[in-house]
Amino acid sequence: MTSSLKVLADSYYNIDSLEKYIDVYRISKQDPEDFWSTIATNNFHWRKTWDKVLEWDKKESKVEWFKNAKLNITENCIDRHLRTRGEKTAIIFEPNDPKEKAQHISYNELAQHVNRMANVLKNNGIKKGDKVCIYLPMIPALTYTMLACARIGAIHSVVFAGFSSKALSSRINDADCKLIVTADGSYRGSKTIDLKKIVDEALLDTPNLETCLVAKRIHDKVEWVEGRDKWLHEELMNASSECEAEEMDAEDPLFILYTSGSTGTPKGMVHTTAGYMVFTAFTFKNVFQYKNDDVYWCTADIGWITGHSYIVYGPLANGATTVMFEGVPSYPDYGRFWDVIDKHKVNQFYTAPTAIRALAKQDLSFVDEHDLSSLKILGSVGEPINEEAWHWYNDHIGKKKCPIVDTWWQTETGGIMISPIPYVTPTKPTYATLPIPGIQPVLMEANGVEIKGNQVDGKLCIAYPWPGMARTVYNNHERYKETYFSTFPGLYFTGDGALRDEVGYYRITGRVDDVVIVSGHNLGTAPIEDAINEHQAIAESAIVSFPHEIKGSALYGYVTLKDEGSKRDQDNLRKEINQLITAKIGPIAKLDKIQFVNSLPKTRSGKIMRRILRKIASRDTENMGDTSTLLNPDVVEEINKNVL
Repeated sequence: MTSSLKVLADSYYNIDSLEKYIDVYRISKQDPEDFWSTIATNNFHWRKTWDKVLEWDKKESKVEWFKNAKLNITENCIDRHLRTRGEKTAIIFEPNDPKEKAQHISYNELAQHVNRMANVLKNNGIKKGDKVCIYLPMIPALTYTMLACARIGAIHSVVFAGFSSKALSSRINDADCKLIVTADGSYRGSKTIDLKKIVDEALLDTPNLETCLVAKRIHDKVEWVEGRDKWLHEELMNASSECEAEEMDAEDPLFILYTSGSTGTPKGMVHTTAGYMVFTAFTFKNVFQYKNDDVYWCTADIGWITGHSYIVYGPLANGATTVMFEGVPSYPDYGRFWDVIDKHKVNQFYTAPTAIRALAKQDLSFVDEHDLSSLKILGSVGEPINEEAWHWYNDHIGKKKCPIVDTWWQTETGGIMISPIPYVTPTKPTYATLPIPGIQPVLMEANGVEIKGNQVDGKLCIAYPWPGMARTVYNNHERYKETYFSTFPGLYFTGDGALRDEVGYYRITGRVDDVVIVSGHNLGTAPIEDAINEHQAIAESAIVSFPHEIKGSALYGYVTLKDEGSKRDQDNLRKEINQLITAKIGPIAKLDKIQFVNSLPKTRSGKIMRRILRKIASRDTENMGDTSTLLNPDVVEEINKNVL
């Protein structure tokens, strides 16, 4: 370790000035292995340290971090905190119904719950290396089960409890899960969802799954399959609260998480133990500037990578207090988020632009009747936040006193890659700003030449491995190599386009397959959508291309309005939209067709499914693929019926 690294070792973990960021980033780029070794050595519990920091086989796209190190991630997320902060709240569970009492679960209690669940899994035949599917609502049992799997060396595969039976069975079979943990049902606002029925349908087509553990949440009657189905609470009554943590290798898989591919079939991304732990813990600490007594809340569902990394593993590895929210932002009214912040005195709040835009459409009285003075940092995740939403968030939620961290990362990256660091990086609306130390972004031309300098744009790649990256696609390493490392050999290709401004800040311009060539001009759809969304009548928009006999491709806009009544003047609105685009981007980016829609087809994580919108605009709707996993599948038919 260099002398400068020794001096900085203790302070790496809390970058609190721009000067320190610049210094640490420089060191991390000069010697990434030494940098990550320093982070890992000083901030975690290891049973055995590594023989080699990084082994990187470029030809095979194989990366191993902290080679031959031994550890258990739950000893880092739970056990090491018990002596000094055992009675500190680890998880605040905020139920769907605000009248139901919130639970404050201490680290001591968390340890007991996880150990009991670990013993339940062992009592049901689960051992190290086995795969466990988790299909649970946002209740504490979800976190306990994830950590219980990690405790005994089983590999968890969480499936968002809103996916269809078909989507669930395909994931169970692909991962070859032996056991599933689910619930009798779930609450979603004023609705209840029969999860057990969905599971029963899925398990008709899962020959290798042996056991179904069922938690009680809504206390409804359920169908029962003797020999397969077991009540979780009964199993827990017979389980010890003592369970020794299994020793794991640094590169042993921790979990499989499925992400939708742009071509359809989901990819089971495999994240391993040590690198993922180090990266999520480091990024959580710095991006949210977490302090010991803070209360942190990420509104995501644990069914997505955001929930894995920034509700469970990142916060708990830092001994944080993390809020787990079962509800939705609109129940019992649109003030629910702000009520939870007020109630639990939340300091860091991390949510999606989709939610911000939806809440910004509501009357400000929903915000103003709550005390949000506890907030110190606001975060955005899932897609680039548009400027209008950024300013609303800044003005009305942060009261212009809370830095907004507009974070860019992916399921595949494991953790945040490019983001402002609060009170360190000057923010700029719509920009993710600067890379996290240890991350080396580059912009590439289509021909494989790196684009140097500033005020440029290109395809966003990462030039050097980082510890949190997914290691493979489960059972399909060729697909992993082809998807992420074949376009630009030796580089991780994110699939996103980006621009780098005059000071080196990065702005994500959207998926590369959302870059449209119109009359020979490359047009990113994200900036066009940003321009449209500035119109006071518009809530949200999505731009796709469709074939045009003169231009090759032309632009088709799907637009939702804040006020349904404004649809009466659609022709004028279309003119105003194109005037805005002309003013902001130029006449080349004007839309040929603008369709007003009630809502856009979105995935459960809030991302707009542009693949489907492209098919509709191109009148190529014979094979739309599986739309059952959409949050709102019915909207596809409605949009298609009114296509221009």
